[in-house]
Amino acid sequence: MKQTPDLYLDPDGEKIPLPDADLTLWQQVDLGIAPADLLAALIDECNWRQDSVTLFGKTHPQPRLTAWHGDAAYRYSGLTLQPAAWTTRLQQIRERVERLTGHDFNSVLLNYYRDQQDCMGMHSDDEAELGPRPAIASLSLGAERDFRFKHRARRDLATVKLPLRSGSLLLMAGDTQRHWRHGIARQRKPCGPRINLTFRRIIAAPGEKPRA
Repeated sequence: MKQTPDLYLDPDGEKIPLPDADLTLWQQVDLGIAPADLLAALIDECNWRQDSVTLFGKTHPQPRLTAWHGDAAYRYSGLTLQPAAWTTRLQQIRERVERLTGHDFNSVLLNYYRDQQDCMGMHSDDEAELGPRPAIASLSLGAERDFRFKHRARRDLATVKLPLRSGSLLLMAGDTQRHWRHGIARQRKPCGPRINLTFRRIIAAPGEKPRA
């Protein structure tokens, strides 16, 4: 039986050695506010929604809450998300993430996992709007959850489990989305709330709102 490796990395930004991927993890980033305080503020301030998605002909409510902010609409799993405006708080976080990663982002998807029952299925962020080699910066707040990676073609590679602590930032770039799926599974052990902010860049399209 294959064992699932756990990856624990240095507190400084460090490359994660996965084949066919370009991953960098910062265990703790300076957000200008304590991660716990930022978590509480976002839970209170965001207009959370629970959409339904259709998979294999069946419609299910998403097992988490979401919010979409930015300069462009985003389409995935049969959904079209119209963006809310950038708030001052989200704009400030975006600027810090951009300085750290060296990438520009024009949108952010927030996922709110209320407890251990909320999850995200295995998937790749490979929609056409993101381009062929998207850079996605994932900021975690709140309860530590395991971020799982599974190679899309190589069965010889075990699922990789990466614990993401509060205040950590994971950058997925290069061919990561082309070769790997990722997700967060339900767990038996009770846990508190978690918010994940995934900053991304939607490719400009006719009628797209210019970036502020």
